[in-house]
Amino acid sequence: MFDWNWEFAWEILPRLIVATGNTLIAAGAGYAIALVLGLVLAIAQRTPYRGLTFVVREFVEFIRSTPLLLQIFFVFYVGPQFGLRLSPWASGMIAIGLHYSCYLSEVYRGGLDSVPRGQWEAATALNMTIAQKYRRIIIPQAIVPALAGMGNYLVGIFKDTPMLSVIGVAELIHTANAIGSEHYRFLEPFTLVGLIFLAISLPAAGLIRGFENFIRRKLGLQ
Repeated sequence: MFDWNWEFAWEILPRLIVATGNTLIAAGAGYAIALVLGLVLAIAQRTPYRGLTFVVREFVEFIRSTPLLLQIFFVFYVGPQFGLRLSPWASGMIAIGLHYSCYLSEVYRGGLDSVPRGQWEAATALNMTIAQKYRRIIIPQAIVPALAGMGNYLVGIFKDTPMLSVIGVAELIHTANAIGSEHYRFLEPFTLVGLIFLAISLPAAGLIRGFENFIRRKLGLQ
């Protein structure tokens, strides 16, 4: 029987809003790590050093082929055995950032591959250093085709933050579960969590598409 209690729902909403802020912080920090590290991994796979390219490529495939949940557990519980003692927050953000950086490296790689070969050759002819070549010529052109994938993974990270509840991070799912355990009512907290995720994810996806179209128009690609 559907037994919704509006008074209880309004009572727990402030706690869930605070937890929403924590979730957004975790997603934002993880995404920032993934953006930077993903680009580094993508470029590292294009060096003339075959050994480095092989190691980075295999590392990316390993991370992409193992569950995020396992990586969260590994950083938090196994890390201390190697002297890496981190808080649940730090462990979660590092695990999410590392996991999604490997996916974003493939998005970046596709963008880099889309840059015409003549652009690479022109940068070389101008005697640019590798750093100048990427910063001034290649990356600005590679980002545009990569925008869609980058936006999709931002939403993906937001939806994966509930996994951090397994190590005690007070995000939405963790808070909803705690509320349910305290009051022996799970309908309202978990329903509200689902609505909050929808209320953030759907507009975010629309904004990302709008931003992508804006950039394309600015560059005359539409």
